[in-house]
Amino acid sequence: MVSLKDISVRCGVSVATVSKALNGHKDVSSATRERIIKAAGEMGYFPNLQARALKTNRTYNLGVMFLDEAGSGLTHEFFAKVLNSFKTEAELAGYDITFINKDLGGRKMSTYEHCKYRNVDGIVIACTDFTDPDVYEVINGDIPVVTIDHIFDCRTAVISNNESGMEELVDYVFRRGHRRIAYIQGNKSAVAEKRMAGFYKACINRKIEVNPEWVLTGDYHDPDMTYKLTSRLLRGSERPTCIFMPDDYSAIGGLNAIKDRGLSVPQDISVVGYDGIAYSQLLSPKLTTYLQDTVRIGATAAKQLISHIENPQTTFTEVQIVDGKLLEGGSVSVI
Repeated sequence: MVSLKDISVRCGVSVATVSKALNGHKDVSSATRERIIKAAGEMGYFPNLQARALKTNRTYNLGVMFLDEAGSGLTHEFFAKVLNSFKTEAELAGYDITFINKDLGGRKMSTYEHCKYRNVDGIVIACTDFTDPDVYEVINGDIPVVTIDHIFDCRTAVISNNESGMEELVDYVFRRGHRRIAYIQGNKSAVAEKRMAGFYKACINRKIEVNPEWVLTGDYHDPDMTYKLTSRLLRGSERPTCIFMPDDYSAIGGLNAIKDRGLSVPQDISVVGYDGIAYSQLLSPKLTTYLQDTVRIGATAAKQLISHIENPQTTFTEVQIVDGKLLEGGSVSVI
């Protein structure tokens, strides 16, 4: 392994000068710094992480607290893309990531204890039960935390603009002539509440009367439940002209329920999704949905977390809201 001494011999400078140059100290001339950095790259130098950790009191490791209640894990496209973006941004800043859980080789410990055991510099929390006492232990601990799609007063959060996204979808459906609109919401969560608020707000502003029997509670990422709830909506004496699905993946169940009743989309009934996953645009017709900006959500979460770690005195707790955009597919007819 190439050492600082090896680089100092090649460049004809002291070990201290090499260290300062590689760490961006300003008391090294730009010409010398460039020469040292070039030599380090050519020689295949990598910093000794253990030595750097002792010097900076940081491990350059970020914990990821991720538990998908639907059991889909990283096959959940939305969160997989968010975490991939988070990982990419973290690696650009020189950080590794570690997934944190309660079970470590059969040894039970709390998530916070696991974070302490791994000595992570910070934690991002995504897709979990935010009411779990285990989460509150992390939130109330002394490790920097950023949450995704949930707000705690004392922690920075990165939030997709769910309320605005739902308003855009309602407006689109409204402008295409739909007034009898059904809504299948996801499970009880901050995301579901924001989307529901956006739905009702948009309907009230456009004087759309919402039939309470057409507002059903389902679950995110659950096609089977969405199939059953869509079937219930289609059995009524009067059926809606458009159904809002919990998300694009759940919409698979809704589309199957419509097909099994001998109906077609959008000729007989229109359908709207949410998330903008790749699959939604492979359907025929393409699903009208709202694309969440997963790249920006993940990158913003990483930048915010690293800022809290490296600049705690100048980084403040805040809520970062990330907008998406409507994808106009072919699943909504014109009435």
